[in-house]
Amino acid sequence: MKKDRLKVAVIGVGHLGEYHVQKYKASPDVELVGVVDVDEKRAREIGDRYNTVAHKDHSRILSQVDAVSLAVTTEMHFEVAKDVLASNVHMLIEKPITYDLKEADELIRMARERNLVLQVGLVERFNPAIKKLEPLLKDPVFIESHRMNLFTTRGLDVDVVLDLMIHDLDIILHLVRSKVKEVHAVGMPVITEKTDIANVRLIFQNGTVANLTASRVSGKMLRKIRVFQPDAYFSADCGKRQLTAIKLDPAKKDANNFPQVATSKETYEASDPLGDEISSFVFAVRNGSEPIVTGEDGRNALSVALSIIHQIERGCQNFKPICT
Repeated sequence: MKKDRLKVAVIGVGHLGEYHVQKYKASPDVELVGVVDVDEKRAREIGDRYNTVAHKDHSRILSQVDAVSLAVTTEMHFEVAKDVLASNVHMLIEKPITYDLKEADELIRMARERNLVLQVGLVERFNPAIKKLEPLLKDPVFIESHRMNLFTTRGLDVDVVLDLMIHDLDIILHLVRSKVKEVHAVGMPVITEKTDIANVRLIFQNGTVANLTASRVSGKMLRKIRVFQPDAYFSADCGKRQLTAIKLDPAKKDANNFPQVATSKETYEASDPLGDEISSFVFAVRNGSEPIVTGEDGRNALSVALSIIHQIERGCQNFKPICT
């Protein structure tokens, strides 16, 4: 496998799946064997556009590939992913890993028993602002995230927590590395029947507090995470791919002998988070290594997301006039 190009396919070639096709098609280490979609017209359209074979049924292609990207609707994740892993095929599965923790555990078990790479498509982990932020953190005290999107008809099979907030949940769980002790969440539908705006406060066992807000009915786009620690404040703008750091500089003193702060800002315009995600998956498959975002990472983010959703649902039952 290390000598030959990796044979891959993309299962589910809607809006996001097509981007996976583009990245694989551009990779010199990969041979795109085909694409799959239950919408035959869409499958043929993408197959023709990228000069590859189109299928309606994923079972027709699994014997021909080493690895797949799975970008079907979330409700189909578990059934299709089981078939992929049972065929001994490595898999990059888009977020959320599933709707259900037991199903997520089953996929993780299947991958582990077969020594397969199971990577979850939480692409913001590959955002350069987040990658540059991680080594700068020591003991975060407070983290605040805002993820605001304009309304679109994509991703409406899940609520805003599983659609948008789950990216920030994954990042924060990765940065804090402590178990969540308390969850305090509110949310409500605005346009859809599912929650479109949500806010949650997480308190971790190590004392770190995180406040997350997500909306898919906002007037402008915003994807920002702010981190406060005793000697510094960091602002990672995932949309602009920019990291701002304001850090204590003990060597600098003002006229009253107080230490000063130094501010720096870096922008990473040439970055390609999805391309990096795909490349990391290909690397893990070719080298038999653990992916950067594991099935367990996806499961952990899902677990907290479901806790948030359940608390919002209980709140809406208690405060119907607010939530309808």
